[in-house]
Amino acid sequence: MTARAYARIRAGKKGCDVSIIRILSAGAAQAVVEAIAATYTRKTGNEIKAEFSAVGAMKARVVAGEPVDIVILTGALIDELIVSGHVAPGSRADLGKVGTGVAVRVGTPLPDVSSVEALRGNLLGATSMVCPDPATATAGKVVMRALERLGIIAQMQPRMRYFPNGYAAMKWLAESPGPLEMGITQVTEILANPGVTYVGALPEELQLRTIYSAGVATRATNAQGAKDFIGRLTSAAARPLLAKAGYEFDS
Repeated sequence: MTARAYARIRAGKKGCDVSIIRILSAGAAQAVVEAIAATYTRKTGNEIKAEFSAVGAMKARVVAGEPVDIVILTGALIDELIVSGHVAPGSRADLGKVGTGVAVRVGTPLPDVSSVEALRGNLLGATSMVCPDPATATAGKVVMRALERLGIIAQMQPRMRYFPNGYAAMKWLAESPGPLEMGITQVTEILANPGVTYVGALPEELQLRTIYSAGVATRATNAQGAKDFIGRLTSAAARPLLAKAGYEFDS
């Protein structure tokens, strides 16, 4: 056998050894997962196939039996999936906490959102307000709760636009030519979109910080690869990347 032929056989075997890790994830983790995935693939040759959307929609897909190795949702939903038998017990690993913030299109004036009174006034002055669909998304639920506490749901309803996830909402906001438009979603989904400017977090009275966690799917076809990737995603080495993306940590 020639050296070239042997090399071809070795290359073919190596290609067969390449594994795929399938991920269903909340949009709040998209920027970090994609960054870690790029490094992981470059170092291991293994492929990451990840999809991102609102937590409710992703949980429904997991429960429906869609093939998946890693599930990344809120910590509360991961716990529910452990109880229901869809995520392996003991596999939960936390990425960190994510707050909810306000965004506007790049180049437009920055509204004051530093207090409940200031936020209320600027929301009432907005021509449109975009957010994830409260039926399926964590941030959408936070928005509706905030508007209720501010007492302005009725006034805001005609100007509100709902999207499947925060990324879609921020993309619309970035491309819309309208004046005085605002968006509210998870901070991680704002910072990941260059077409919008992060104005600031919701005031503490209206704020809700959500823990996001990863878990290995019970029926994972690549459980070992899933554990390895989650270990990289939640490692101390990944913390600067997580922090830059908008995650917060208790210590």
